Amino acid sequence: MKKHLSALSFVAVAILASSSSCGKEDSSPKKTTYITDESKLEMINSIKDLDGTGRLYEVNYTSDYKLDEVLASGVTDATKLFQYIAYLLYDVKPTKAPSVSFGAGCSAFAVPESGSLDFIMGRNYDYRHSTEEGYVPTSAILVHTAPKDGKKSISMVDGMNLSFGQGFYDEKDKDLSLLVGLPYAALDGINEDGFAIGVLAVNEEQTCQEDNGPKIGPTVAIRMLLDRVSTVKEAVEMLGNYSMDMRGNGRSNYHYFMADAAGDYAIVEYTYDGGEYPSKMEVFRDNDTLRCLTNFYVAPSMVGTNDGWGSKHGRDRYDTIRNTLKAKNYTLSEDEAMTLLKNVSQPPTEELTSQTQWSSLYNLTQKTLRLAILREYGKEYEFRVE
Repeated sequence: MKKHLSALSFVAVAILASSSSCGKEDSSPKKTTYITDESKLEMINSIKDLDGTGRLYEVNYTSDYKLDEVLASGVTDATKLFQYIAYLLYDVKPTKAPSVSFGAGCSAFAVPESGSLDFIMGRNYDYRHSTEEGYVPTSAILVHTAPKDGKKSISMVDGMNLSFGQGFYDEKDKDLSLLVGLPYAALDGINEDGFAIGVLAVNEEQTCQEDNGPKIGPTVAIRMLLDRVSTVKEAVEMLGNYSMDMRGNGRSNYHYFMADAAGDYAIVEYTYDGGEYPSKMEVFRDNDTLRCLTNFYVAPSMVGTNDGWGSKHGRDRYDTIRNTLKAKNYTLSEDEAMTLLKNVSQPPTEELTSQTQWSSLYNLTQKTLRLAILREYGKEYEFRVE
């Protein structure tokens, strides 16, 4: 059943860890037109600007973001999803729909850490943002969550996807109400059990599954898995119980790379099964050649498609990662892993999946994150799930 609000608002479905880094805190009250709850206001007003330039923020998300209701809604289109999230989490009826977008290029890999029993996962988030004035950096947002009935996690959000650009937190007239939706904008992250996941783009028709179970979209799936699974095996099983619908989420289709503290890893892709849209979930694991992923399908069934195995989209990055891992016998130190992320990072170009906004190096055993933003590898930040 659907409930219709005014034309200026939107359609909503009715059934529907602390850091070792220090940053600048701004104690001045922020513009939050649709938020009146004191705990939400306290959260928004406690955000830290970690590098002092408005390019990297940290927030400890302490409110209930109502995952069960979002999952029950079945809303998957990115704009409609955040319209529903606003309907669900705002305290005041909104007078206009939030502006959101979505996209992800990216590279990822997972290996044992050399000289220890730890497992690590590296991930570059590549996506070019541009305006009439040229290329612009995002505001990366590190989000700590600790749901009452779920697992603690830290995750990375591209602020530009929610119309929060560099320095947004210091803009006096910028309405920050939509920050309550941050948990549903995560693009990569790790939870307290050492399960980590990232989403990457592939150029193809967007996935639409019909008969697997309730509908779910790409970022809601990331939130669900970070909150509720401990292992890759559990993540694959849980995803298999939902009908993935990626339509209305940017210009691409997407696949996932995931790994866990036990050293397991997997690539999850959605491929054609005789229909107009990709609809078959395929899982690839247990092979060292599948320890890395960029922007083409590894599924044999997708050979000959736009971004099938013969595609050059992300091929140079993929070859660099795969050749490095093979030369190192599929084991890297953390420093070597960060160097590899540096070696496959990208400046902004005409390619939409260029411009490395951040590099995440997750230690799945220690539940930590080493983070570099905008290819500044001599200036890293460290975080822990706790």
